Amino acid sequence: MIEAGGKVIVVDTCLGNDKTRIFPHWNQLQTDFMDKMRAAGYPPEAVDYVLCTHMHTDHVGWNTMLVDGEWVPTFPKARYLFGREEWDYTKEQMDNPMMAEFIVDSLQPIVDADLADFVEMDADICDGVRLIPTPGHTPRHVSVVLESGGEKAVITGDIMHHPCQVTQPRWKCDFDWQREPAEETRETMLKQFAEEGTLVFGTHFATPSAGRVIDKDDHYRFEV
Repeated sequence: MIEAGGKVIVVDTCLGNDKTRIFPHWNQLQTDFMDKMRAAGYPPEAVDYVLCTHMHTDHVGWNTMLVDGEWVPTFPKARYLFGREEWDYTKEQMDNPMMAEFIVDSLQPIVDADLADFVEMDADICDGVRLIPTPGHTPRHVSVVLESGGEKAVITGDIMHHPCQVTQPRWKCDFDWQREPAEETRETMLKQFAEEGTLVFGTHFATPSAGRVIDKDDHYRFEV
């Protein structure tokens, strides 16, 4: 959750409930995700923007929820910010069952409800929040830059999946779209994070997931 520029923003909506998924441990989940969001002070109606760093099943699931047998937008007053080129690539993957399952229940209903705004990879979202291109995990993957009071932070999305990739940026994830651009993005961003002292929110990192990339001469370290 981000509060900036008078807006409330959700970045990546995890897996969602009631959804049929090929991976057994993601299939037909029944979690208290939305109850926790409400308890933190963010009811669905308070959200202005839903932002997806990329379009994979574990980042778009709570875009929608099941109501009377239909998938409806979870955040009814929000605009859903989808990468224009990311969507163009994703919607062509309906012949892949792993892609089709979430396109049908978590993306297409948003488009059909006319709640999707298609943005560029370097879009300014609001005061202090902008996107930067970080391709490789998907063709048009983005990360989210936050700037306030002279400080800078980045929500990485899936440019890395584990802190070990800070030290070993050429260790790949099997779910990366293409290995070489994913490695290039990691190496470029790690250098930038270290030089700028950026606070890094590793989307898939275990708690505590926020820390800084430290240059140790022959390698980087992630320190919380």
